[in-house]
This record gives sequence, C-alpha cells and structure tokens, in this order.
Amino acid sequence: MILVDTSVLIDLFKGEQNKPVSALKEVIQNNIPFAITSFIFQEILQGARDRKEYVLLNRYLSCQRFIHPKDAIVSYRKAALIYFNARRQGVTIRSAMDCLIAQIAIEHNALLLHNDRDYSRMAEFTKLRIYKI
Repeated sequence: MILVDTSVLIDLFKGEQNKPVSALKEVIQNNIPFAITSFIFQEILQGARDRKEYVLLNRYLSCQRFIHPKDAIVSYRKAALIYFNARRQGVTIRSAMDCLIAQIAIEHNALLLHNDRDYSRMAEFTKLRIYKI
C-alpha cells in the first residue's frame, strides 16, 4: 500500500511536473493500491480556490481509499513522540500533522509517497518507509 501525501496531490492538481507526481501517475496507471488519510483529504479541500474546485476535489477524493489511525489515543501519542524525538535531535518538523500522517503510514506498513523533506528526515529515526522514486 502506498500512502500519498498532500504535497504530491497538490502538485498533481496544479499540473506540476516532478518526480513524485510522475511516480503517482505511474501508480495510478498500474493500478497499484494507494490511499490517503482524512487529514490529507481535509488539507486538499481547504486549499480549494473556489466552490467549483471544492466540489470537484471532494467528488474525486471521496472515492479514494482511506486509512486511519489504528488507535485514537496511541496513534496520536506515537505521532507526538515522532515530533518530540525529532526536536531532541535538533530537527524541526514543520507540521505536527505530518507526524500523524507518518505514524499512520507506519501503522499500516504503507510506503509514503511525498514531496516534503520533513518526511525524509523522519524516516531517518523512525520506521517510516518512503516510496522510492
């Protein structure tokens, strides 16, 4: 399973041409299972430019596979620990939500497809697996 981060979806929807977007297009073309989280869903929708785009994005994303935290308390605690451990090593993770997305990927043994350097840094000291491009 591949978990596709907001950073890749934003680039895809903007028409950006980069390696993560190319990788996602390949995943889609080859019917490789991928998923998003409800947080990624929210982040994409809240970035819509107007009502028409919001409706279009909602329609498309609502049909995707979703993966969720396995435990309402433990998953969040472990995400906080990712942030805490990063900070203790002098690494600043710019979004606490990214720690939760990373934790969900770890829990589901999913490969994370991203375009955000924070995930690469998290992978150095967690069990986060990154989709190789």
